[in-house]
Amino acid sequence: MTKGKRKSERGPLVLGIADRLHSAAIHLLRRVRQQDTATGEGPARLSALSVLVFGGPMTLGQLAAAEQVKPPTMTRIVNALEDGGLAKRVADTGDARRVQIRATPKGMLLLQAARERRIGYLADHLGTLSEHERSTLGQAVESLEKVLRRWE
Repeated sequence: MTKGKRKSERGPLVLGIADRLHSAAIHLLRRVRQQDTATGEGPARLSALSVLVFGGPMTLGQLAAAEQVKPPTMTRIVNALEDGGLAKRVADTGDARRVQIRATPKGMLLLQAARERRIGYLADHLGTLSEHERSTLGQAVESLEKVLRRWE
């Protein structure tokens, strides 16, 4: 066992928590993504744009891999993002034969506004919890972030 890592326990209690967390995460994401309709962009475009905004410029192949789609599908998504002025193709500074896709300032603003809308929507609903429930949820989020850091 490496320093800082605990042995994983996978009993019925842990499996039950994992099952409930999985279900809650899916429902949570579906609810907050409903706020994205205000952008006028579809989920596939917003997801690809998010990868570009938060991950930086990348090739079409890298973007397709990140989004787990085939390159022809990503080509259609990128074309639509370009048509909307949300992304652009630029020559790779290290290799002129390669093209990178990057978010435009308009794309960054759209994505930031969408993120703020989702967070505000979620905050409004979390605000209905008691102070104790919010504190407990904050501690649970810290624990979940710890698990996520270990995946890296």
